[in-house]
Amino acid sequence: MELTAGHVWVMVAAALVLFMTPGLAFFYGGMTRAKAALNMMMMSFISIGIVGVVWVLWGASMSSGEGFMEIVGNPFASFGLVGVDATPDGYIKVGFAATFAIITVALISGAIADRAKFGAWSLFVPVWVTLVYCPLAYMVWGGGLFGPEGAIGKALGPAIDFAGGTVVHINAGVAALVLVLIIGNRRGFGKDPNHRPHNIPFVMLGAAILWFGWFGFNGGAATTAEQGGLIWVNTLAAPAAAMIGWLITERIRDGHPTSLGAASGVVAGLVAITPACANVDPIGALGLGLVAGIASALAVGLKFRWGFDDSLDVVGVHLVSGIIGTVALGFIAKPVDGVGGGLFYGGGMAQMWAQLAAAGIAIAFSAIMTAIIALAIHKTMGFRVSTEQENVGVDLSLHAETAYEFGVGGHGGSFQPLHDVMTGKNDAAVETKAPAAEGKESVQA
Repeated sequence: MELTAGHVWVMVAAALVLFMTPGLAFFYGGMTRAKAALNMMMMSFISIGIVGVVWVLWGASMSSGEGFMEIVGNPFASFGLVGVDATPDGYIKVGFAATFAIITVALISGAIADRAKFGAWSLFVPVWVTLVYCPLAYMVWGGGLFGPEGAIGKALGPAIDFAGGTVVHINAGVAALVLVLIIGNRRGFGKDPNHRPHNIPFVMLGAAILWFGWFGFNGGAATTAEQGGLIWVNTLAAPAAAMIGWLITERIRDGHPTSLGAASGVVAGLVAITPACANVDPIGALGLGLVAGIASALAVGLKFRWGFDDSLDVVGVHLVSGIIGTVALGFIAKPVDGVGGGLFYGGGMAQMWAQLAAAGIAIAFSAIMTAIIALAIHKTMGFRVSTEQENVGVDLSLHAETAYEFGVGGHGGSFQPLHDVMTGKNDAAVETKAPAAEGKESVQA
């Protein structure tokens, strides 16, 4: 079969989605303290490496094909992608799906910035993708429980999740919350003024890359020109409205809009439109984005009120806006060929029940499975760095690097042993090198 324009578009879309994970690394890296920036970015990059391998070996097989109890596919059915080339676009579909799995697990990392062991995270990634992401992807997209022929799909009607409201954002948001509750808060959370973004331009650059890549994220599965155009416009409209909603909320609540709020508002709108991008009209996308921007702007403050340290607002943005986008389809989904649709289009409550069931089961499944995985890791090898490592900074203590070199005549990436830094041995060397990473926060504070 010849390579068609449709095939090329899916490959380009997959590349756009893969580019989103380095964009996420910049977005998250800029939001951390200077002494944790590289570690935060590494958590995204290692996700690419590990999930890329897992997907080729068994992940793709587990998310499609013949399944077990409509919950998960057989990991050995096409282990190592054997037989995938039986269909002309088999490899293309596998590549596109892999990029979604990669960014989903990378999203979780923002909630545990500054305090997670890199080794523990590197173990969590393949286990979580295998036991949580792949089954949920199968249930929603692979012909499982929520599909037209699945048990829940037959009983309530198929849930709409065009590009990942449940599979990606609710899933990642719930997992992030579970990890925070198990690992605990950063030292000084809510009190230390140094817990603030060290590089806002990185945050805005990351948000821009995410928005750019999201046109492939949402549009890669478009099947017609009309649908592709609608998705593109909605992927523009919802984040634009969400950014405005977030900034207005900040202006009323805090007296000033912020660039961090603008970047976060864009991401909230992108999250909300993800499940709905092909099933709402542009006016609906504007309304959905506005609601998501306002709701997430208010939600991110709950971590201080309720005392859980969701460091980079994964819960407030991805879980909250993911739920909003998923449930909103029960109200604003357009009818298909005059049939169905949301409550506002005369479709009754049928679609609403399907959306609520999908969101509820996704939340419960992700919470239970993530808790089992995280507790197993935390109780064995430990998920959290030591107090000394956290004080020095996870960049230096885990990677022997810092993002910035402020010492005169110093060489980036070359440091004395961590033991010497912690014990104060060779104070002159410590003074010119190790605290350099911490000095940035003092300036920012």
